[in-house]
Amino acid sequence: MAADTLKSTTGAGGGAAAVRRLLLDNGALTALIVLVVAMSALSGDFLTTDNLLNVGVQAAVTAILAFGVTFVIVSAGIDLSVGSVAALSATVLAWSATQQGVPVAIAVALAVVTGVVCGLVNGFLIAYGKLPPFIATLAMLSVARGLSLVISEGSPIAFPDSVSHLGDTLGGWLPVPVLVMIVMGLVAAFVLGRTYIGRSMYAIGGNEEAARLSGLRVKKQKLAIYALSGVFAAAAGIVLASRLSSAQPQAADGYELDAIAAVVIGGASLAGGTGKASGTLIGALILAVLRNGLNLLSVSAFWQQVVIGVVIALAVLLDTVRRKAGATPVTAGAGGGKGRQAATYGLAAVVTVAIVGATSFLHGGSPATANPRVGLALSTLNNPFFVQIQSGAKAEAKKLGVDLTVTDAQNDASQQANQLQNFTSSGVDSIIVNPVDSDAAGPSVRSAGKADIPVIAVDRGVNKATTDALVASDNVAGGELAAKTVAEKLGGNGKIVILQGQAGTSAARERAEGFAKGLKAFPGIQVLAQQPADFDRTKGLDVMSNLLQAHPDVQGVIAANDEMALGAIKALGAKAGTSVQVVGFDGTPDGLKAVEEGTLYASVAQQPSQLGRIAVDNALKALRGEKVEQTVKVPVKVVTKQNVAGFSG
Repeated sequence: MAADTLKSTTGAGGGAAAVRRLLLDNGALTALIVLVVAMSALSGDFLTTDNLLNVGVQAAVTAILAFGVTFVIVSAGIDLSVGSVAALSATVLAWSATQQGVPVAIAVALAVVTGVVCGLVNGFLIAYGKLPPFIATLAMLSVARGLSLVISEGSPIAFPDSVSHLGDTLGGWLPVPVLVMIVMGLVAAFVLGRTYIGRSMYAIGGNEEAARLSGLRVKKQKLAIYALSGVFAAAAGIVLASRLSSAQPQAADGYELDAIAAVVIGGASLAGGTGKASGTLIGALILAVLRNGLNLLSVSAFWQQVVIGVVIALAVLLDTVRRKAGATPVTAGAGGGKGRQAATYGLAAVVTVAIVGATSFLHGGSPATANPRVGLALSTLNNPFFVQIQSGAKAEAKKLGVDLTVTDAQNDASQQANQLQNFTSSGVDSIIVNPVDSDAAGPSVRSAGKADIPVIAVDRGVNKATTDALVASDNVAGGELAAKTVAEKLGGNGKIVILQGQAGTSAARERAEGFAKGLKAFPGIQVLAQQPADFDRTKGLDVMSNLLQAHPDVQGVIAANDEMALGAIKALGAKAGTSVQVVGFDGTPDGLKAVEEGTLYASVAQQPSQLGRIAVDNALKALRGEKVEQTVKVPVKVVTKQNVAGFSG
């Protein structure tokens, strides 16, 4: 055996070989220890009870998803649909319980059944339809997300209060999501290590043909494996929606990649045959610690993606090195090594506590910064409008001597909830939040309020929570102005199309509401089509190109932001600004340039830099106990070629 070969080495070399083997066999655990120690040394806010509980909460959804994905990867498959299935299951629960009057217990059962059905469809397509797992689950990713949007009509649905308690704490301090994560982890470990289907997963992943020849019913086992993955996805969706107090149709977008990453980082091989629940849990904790620590260190969200990508690559590289070195396979079925494994985990815990305790002295005597600390949680920095909010906030913070930390939620409500929790646990003096979704931000803002941290909402309000001020322009009023502008330009008669924002976001809903209200006053305006282009310039180009094929006689375009309007202008070519009038929204630099050139007729400008500056001013006032207005309205303005020269956002 490889172990005997290593043990035969004498002297210092034998000790070095033993340490090398220990590190190779427990690479993920070693990485987690190193991360915890490093973050404790770099940030005095990391090693607090509240923050460590935050890490657990932030790992919970990814870990639960990843436990289900572990079954699939151990059997040499892949499941790209778990994030969408999680969103669909939560949507089914909320829709059936709150809108259809179904008893909550039955609604929960329906959510779980939804996950099972999605998993069975995946398994059937793979086992009996002979589709590659990548293709089958990619199709389910799209189908499940689409059904979630259809059922919810693109809007979040309030979650039943009785189920929302899953997002609360026990005794005021122990998060329920962490308990659910532990329970689901124990279930996953039991399935992998103690059941027939668990042994089947390893057999199929190790050599599917050999498993079939040995009498294993591979096709039926694959059905069960993907159904189990669906069950865990449904559980993750319920926990996630409970944290956000609402079922978001766009929830868990991209989480399938985090789940797969957690499994791989935890020691499983994408080739199949190896993997265990404890390794998956460690992988999920590594991702959570990375994101939490990088947030506390004010590292850009863009660089966070780079770091996490490097970690995943290193995890796969370590797996390759481990195999070449003949390290012990990471399986759940080996009974002889369980005592040694427990001893390894115990030793790791002792070493971690000792080193972390030592590093705590690095921060024990460090004086607190003299400057006020303000956290700014933005919904996304992939949109010029929010980049301008950031610019205005940073300029004002520098002027006022404020230490400003900016986070980017990338339009993910749950990621923003994590970032707000990190702000609260790190003890910032004030928080500015630009919610991805007004309902989903509520629980995190309430937690900040309990910690006596003033919260200022910018651009969008927060529902079911108290904020010290709302600094915003009116999206609905802006939508009405956009509709009025294009209608008047067309003389009250004409054919137009509307490019909508990302389905499920509050900005898209409010602006669409404003468009509808504004057009009511112009019965001569005919809306030929309304299609979402997700606030994205490329999608605006594609959607407008498609609409032109069906409606070549279009005379006007209303876009819910300047990025989509600029895409539409590209599709229209020479028609833009001549035979077709385009109106955008936001007043971004590129949008204003297009207005000046005449290709964009007008942009409803919200003056985002002003929003950022005023938000910082009000955050500082609230921190000092000065009076702030409950609502601070920054007026929107229609910018055309006639007044663009004198306008500054």
